[in-house]
Amino acid sequence: MTTLIDTAPSRPASAPALVRARPAGLTAEAVFIRRSITHSLRDTEALLMAVILPTMLMLLFTYVFGGALDPSGGYVNYVVPGIILLCAGFGASSTAMYVARDMTTGIIDRFRTMPLRAGAVLTGHVVASVLRNLFATGVVIGVALLVGFRPTATPLEWVAAIALIALYILAITYLFAAIGLAASSPESASAYGFILLFLPYLSSAFVPVETLPDWLSWFAEHQPITPIIETIRSLLMGTPMGDSAWWAVGWCLLFIAVAAVWGAWLFRRKAGRR
Repeated sequence: MTTLIDTAPSRPASAPALVRARPAGLTAEAVFIRRSITHSLRDTEALLMAVILPTMLMLLFTYVFGGALDPSGGYVNYVVPGIILLCAGFGASSTAMYVARDMTTGIIDRFRTMPLRAGAVLTGHVVASVLRNLFATGVVIGVALLVGFRPTATPLEWVAAIALIALYILAITYLFAAIGLAASSPESASAYGFILLFLPYLSSAFVPVETLPDWLSWFAEHQPITPIIETIRSLLMGTPMGDSAWWAVGWCLLFIAVAAVWGAWLFRRKAGRR
């Protein structure tokens, strides 16, 4: 009788299984933030347009329309808070295109094979956009000072104004990131984002809301952008604030909460199909 003996080497019982460990701490987020910043620095046209377009609008309203709107020459002090929000909107709009491009070029497929938190991709886009927009906003404020903007804010009021601007930039960036996830292409993401870019024109950014027609005045007074502009204007120029600060912070936090939940749902839904 022949006995068959299995000579294949057996796996030691103590041999460790191969496990893909996730990066510790915020390593993944830091990598994607650096990735997004690198893309922003290479896309110099988008960065320049985020600065040049609001600056040109400020110069247009100050030197072309400013004399008719305020013959005393102080219109630049009124218009700068609205221009700051326009600058934030133009800068954040590119986030929608970057996110939509990631979702349509297949790079997400590669990221999903790695042991990474899904939210790290969006975090990179959002944080890089906030940093980019804060830089662009600083340039716009510097140009405003050169053309006659004379704020009366104290150092503490400047800190509060910058904090509110940063909060608004974060909120609008999260919204544009969610729009980029919802869009089917970078081109459609840019088109959808135009609605958000148009809101400052229907607010108190350029003229007081009471000068508008009744039906438009009601909308301008109760839409989210107006209390944010009025709060920034009050902090920088000493105008009456009322309860606009509470509304401004509340609207920004609401935007962030809605965009974060919507964006997370869209990312899981779309990335899960791949």
